[in-house]
Amino acid sequence: MYYHRKGYPEVDEIVLCQVTKIFPNSVFVDILEYKKSGMVHISEIAPGRIRNLRDFVSEGRQIVCKVLKIDEQKGYIDLSLRRVNTTERRNKLEEVKQEQKAEGIIKNLATKLKLNAEQLYEKISEKVFKDYDYVFPCFKAVAAGEADLEKMGVEKKIAQELSTIIIEKFKPQKITIEGEIALKTYAPNGIEKIKATLLSVEKAAANVIVFYLGGGRYKLVIEDVDYEPAEKSFLAIEKLMEEFNDKLSTATVERIKKE
Repeated sequence: MYYHRKGYPEVDEIVLCQVTKIFPNSVFVDILEYKKSGMVHISEIAPGRIRNLRDFVSEGRQIVCKVLKIDEQKGYIDLSLRRVNTTERRNKLEEVKQEQKAEGIIKNLATKLKLNAEQLYEKISEKVFKDYDYVFPCFKAVAAGEADLEKMGVEKKIAQELSTIIIEKFKPQKITIEGEIALKTYAPNGIEKIKATLLSVEKAAANVIVFYLGGGRYKLVIEDVDYEPAEKSFLAIEKLMEEFNDKLSTATVERIKKE
């Protein structure tokens, strides 16, 4: 992982560490984000009595810790493993996972431009870290059109190439719900009623498309970047079918299951 911060962490900060040495009463770690060493006392490993530290940690293992105390003059950093709750641990690991994705994008660009990946990361992150704590949220902002790498100071060619890759990588995948509508009516104004209902279906959401299949049957396709709004659109169409029904008219909409 290329990501690192300058200086020292702050007290209570959650940091990612890698175990380097295990002693009877303490564990020494590398704080990966700051490239500094820290120590976790046996009392801060886990609640209760601990007979063997190796039951909880092993050399080379990555652990999420909380910063308890810092002595910059001596270079000491005291950490705690047991004081990190599940949410804090999950959030930290997710941050790391996202940052690794951002680094992967930069590595791909470095390969394309035949540049050193770590040096390219340093060049880009130097500009990004003026406004963001991590590279990943900056890339998300670029994909959303809320940030401009060139305006942030990234070299023009690199900014353009990187922005193209980011937009492609962060392009949301569409959720698709398909269904089949059947409309039948003996009402005197039946044709107008069907046309009005189909128009209402198409207006149920901007992401709804209707295709005529024949015999009063219609193919329904709903696309969205998230499942919830797509499902709301389908429920709205179901309601329209209920409103179509009367003594002379019947309407149904059935979801097509994907194999």
